[in-house]
Amino acid sequence: MPLSDFQPVIGLEVHAQLLTNSKIFCACSTEFGAAPNHNTCPVCLGLPGVLPVLNARVVEFAIRAGLALECTVKKTSVWSRKNYFYPDLPKGYQVTQYDQPICEHGKLSIDTPEGEKVVRILRIHMEEDAGKSVHDASAKESLVDLNRAGVPLLEIVSEPDLRSADEAVEYLKALRDVLVYLGVNDGNLEEGSFRCDANVSVMRKGATVYGQRVELKNINSFRFIKQAIEYEVARQVDVLESGGKVDQETRLFDANRGETRSMRSKEEAHDYRYFPEPDLPPLHVTDAQLDEVAQSLPELPRAKLTRFTSQYGLPEYDARILCAERPLADYFEAVAQHFKDYKKLANWFLGELLRLLKDEGGSITTLRFTTVQFANLLGAVEQGKISANAGKDVFGEMFRTGKEPEAIIAEKGLAQVSDVGAIEAVVDEVLGKNAGEVEKYKAGKKQIYGFFVGQVMKAMKGKGNPALVNELLKKKLGE
Repeated sequence: MPLSDFQPVIGLEVHAQLLTNSKIFCACSTEFGAAPNHNTCPVCLGLPGVLPVLNARVVEFAIRAGLALECTVKKTSVWSRKNYFYPDLPKGYQVTQYDQPICEHGKLSIDTPEGEKVVRILRIHMEEDAGKSVHDASAKESLVDLNRAGVPLLEIVSEPDLRSADEAVEYLKALRDVLVYLGVNDGNLEEGSFRCDANVSVMRKGATVYGQRVELKNINSFRFIKQAIEYEVARQVDVLESGGKVDQETRLFDANRGETRSMRSKEEAHDYRYFPEPDLPPLHVTDAQLDEVAQSLPELPRAKLTRFTSQYGLPEYDARILCAERPLADYFEAVAQHFKDYKKLANWFLGELLRLLKDEGGSITTLRFTTVQFANLLGAVEQGKISANAGKDVFGEMFRTGKEPEAIIAEKGLAQVSDVGAIEAVVDEVLGKNAGEVEKYKAGKKQIYGFFVGQVMKAMKGKGNPALVNELLKKKLGE
């Protein structure tokens, strides 16, 4: 049977590092990139006799994510110890939540070629991260950096509702957008603050029983996630078609070779010997906490996208780019209060603003000019005070200096000439100097009209009002 006769079944486990300043059970910094083992203390090093103290901000962020993803937030949840031995796990166990997580049974909508699809979320729980093993092949040694040990994570587990690698990527992008909008995660895959394990199995189309699942570990880009899942699906189909059996195991994705390879046999829950964490009492969430967090939730990406297309009349493509980042969407709306041609405004955002941010650096939060200055520049272009090309020059100078657009226009002498008499005089001069071309035009050679426009604009050093130039030229040429 070919690959197309099989149906992939995919569930994802996302580990999202929370944007807290300190770790989940101690006051150590969560700063990325510090010197190895610098952000550590007796608590996150797992030294004897220390006691964990829960970071309240972690609980708040877990509730925010749970409510945004339409989960049931449990009034009581319980901490557990997940026991396993690995060099970067100093305590020999990980503090997590097992059978009583803080959030359960949510959902997230994604877009697919067949339309909107709802992906169910099984659970969200809080846990501490492990450290990091650094393998130096040249020195034939392995080192351990425990800066990450104790960093707070949310694990977000989906039901096996995804049916292709593309759907998996769409789900991850949508989830990442929600978490970034909420301000609980920075969405940085390269630094490992948003990472994913994929549970992949295949079954013949029409079957109702899922096949044996394989876990793919810690894949750090959307492109690699797609490649890993597609490779693993093809591998499992090949195993089954060859008369073999898919083994339950954990596999790693080798990005250089574009393939998955076996890491270890997959553990079951009992292998981890979960038991309640004796040093942390059950966590109780009050109605007041839930209400406070619910009232603080921002408008989420999908809702904002729908509103941008309806309220501002924008094409979905434009709205999707503007809503991709909350600061960009907020800044657009702030400028839109002063400039009402929303499509033209979106064009400046998607064109000049994003180009300058990419080419010259910075971010929306560090722009040197105000929303009013931005709107005033667009107004100057709209009213014909300067040309569109001159407006781009002014915008670039505003981006670099923060000066008022009017001041830049004056300094650079970019004001557009809209005096009818002045333009008419130049038009007459150009037509008089090019009598032969005028005769050709009147004889039917209409394609040379652009020549006249170019000559007038050249004579006026690009400052002639294009609308008036065209109006007067056509009048003089008998149009």
